[in-house]
Amino acid sequence: MTMPATTVHNAHHLPTLTRAKAPLTCEVEVLNEHGERLSMSIPAERPLTVYVDRRELVTLMTLGAHPELLVLGYLRNQRLISHASQVESITVDWDVGAAAVKTRDGINDLDEKTARRVVTTGCGQGSVFGGLMDEVDQLELPAEACITQRQLYSLINTIRLQESTYKSAGSVHACAMFSLHGEEPEMLLFVEDVGRHNAIDTIAGWLWMSFAASPATSGAAVPGLAFYTTGRLTSEMVIKSAQMGVPVVVSRSGITQMGHQIAQSVGVCAIGRATNKRFVCYAGAERLLLEPGLAQAGAMLGLSS
Repeated sequence: MTMPATTVHNAHHLPTLTRAKAPLTCEVEVLNEHGERLSMSIPAERPLTVYVDRRELVTLMTLGAHPELLVLGYLRNQRLISHASQVESITVDWDVGAAAVKTRDGINDLDEKTARRVVTTGCGQGSVFGGLMDEVDQLELPAEACITQRQLYSLINTIRLQESTYKSAGSVHACAMFSLHGEEPEMLLFVEDVGRHNAIDTIAGWLWMSFAASPATSGAAVPGLAFYTTGRLTSEMVIKSAQMGVPVVVSRSGITQMGHQIAQSVGVCAIGRATNKRFVCYAGAERLLLEPGLAQAGAMLGLSS
């Protein structure tokens, strides 16, 4: 059953967003190895067709936790808009599975920007518009930004303790944004969706709405950020993180060759295989302040595996 939508009004010419809630899971009957019939929760994946100024753009498969932020972040990460203020409103209606985006002055060269598609390794979207990599060499990250090994371990533990749809239903990816300003990282937002790209786009939309001081990259106005994902660090995930101004990315999984090349090129600290006290820093090691004694202590306590 679709929940009623409420509306968020924003100052400073930010978009007006509905808050169209939808159930994240549904119950199904399953048969286990003992022949028993049980009720089990599974993710409630649903299509959301995005219309920009009444023109159909794309259909995203999503849980629908924060659909308006997902759409806003998607438009930014696909470089279809350069600032949130270009969007007047985003209205989501789950009864028809549609998100209506109304811009203030239209999107210049929309046909050209959406003509070329690249098939991705991701889930939940499957393809991106080809301009995503055109401006990689122009991305700049704060040179002084870093993460300590203690902060990294705390971040990983915070994710481990987080209540989630994955724990109850499985079959989803999670992403989170952390502030590294204190000794203990502060989790600013935790998002789950059927694909990691949807989750990072939702976080990008949230950053834009929360910290819109910079017209180019919302994250650039908020130094000391770290991004976490349960998925692989592909080229698209690294680029999207850098576009948000995030210098540190952490993954429970590994990294692809192109993801590694881009991380090295733009100066992203890319950390993978991050579970308990174990991790691998693939790129940007100068941003990681090691404290080897912490890993040794973890090994003695049996936390290294």
